Amino acid sequence: MIRNRLDQAAGLRGLAGFQPSDSVRVITVTGGRSGVGKTSAVINLATALAKMGKRVLIIDENPCHNNVNDNLGLKARYELLHVINRDKTLEQVILQGADNIFILSAVHGIHAIAKLNSAEQEWLIKHFGELAKPVDVVLVDTAIGSGSHVLPFSLASQKVLIVLSKSVTSITDAYALIKIMSKRYAKQHFFVLVNKVESEHDAQVIFDHVSKVTQQYLSVTLDFIGYVQNDEKLQRSTQLCRAVIDAFPASQSAICFRQIAENIMHSCCPDDYGGGMENFMQRLIRTSHLTVTNFTV
Repeated sequence: MIRNRLDQAAGLRGLAGFQPSDSVRVITVTGGRSGVGKTSAVINLATALAKMGKRVLIIDENPCHNNVNDNLGLKARYELLHVINRDKTLEQVILQGADNIFILSAVHGIHAIAKLNSAEQEWLIKHFGELAKPVDVVLVDTAIGSGSHVLPFSLASQKVLIVLSKSVTSITDAYALIKIMSKRYAKQHFFVLVNKVESEHDAQVIFDHVSKVTQQYLSVTLDFIGYVQNDEKLQRSTQLCRAVIDAFPASQSAICFRQIAENIMHSCCPDDYGGGMENFMQRLIRTSHLTVTNFTV
């Protein structure tokens, strides 16, 4: 019984990928509060996907302290706002990490998108479509707090990945996010990653609890995409500014992240918008105009 959910996710490998090969997979990664391990999950999933041969773009909405670049020991001189203001090109702004991982900081730029006029919107969409090399997967690391664009990002993405842990606050916040996105904005499909647990059994219990409540009160589908076991090697890799998959590939947490990446790539996606970066940016511009009043949990 313990492995039912993970076996179900693994069974999805038999299905076709959730979009055509010429389009980009966009996954927004979010969680209710800081400390749930969201940014670490983004970095390690990006690394696992890159080692599968995918070109991964991380869009990082978090401020400088403890964001993706900070965790990887990188320094971003420019960000999305410089592209919007036409001071820099995307190629000049995007940083390259290890393997095929690229990072686009968007702390200020993402807030400017809703203020663009029609001509500026068209230019930005076209600019994203002219990236020198194609992107296979976009992972969005959303910020925590009232300034976050978690809603526009989530609605523009094929999938929303909710990261939660065993803490009551984390579970409550996760449910609140799902409730708002489903009831107000008709988002019905979510990945769930249970982080910082001692065992697969603990992860299963937590997921089953959340799933039971959402099935009772919300019309949504939750897919248990995997879990990450508490691992001292994961903490050490963070101190080394490296993904645990690179630093300690045989560690339990590295094994977990590789499994989650496999599950993500072989999961079906009812919200398959198709298209490349141009299509994603067009959706993001549209959803950026939605009101986010009281969205923060």
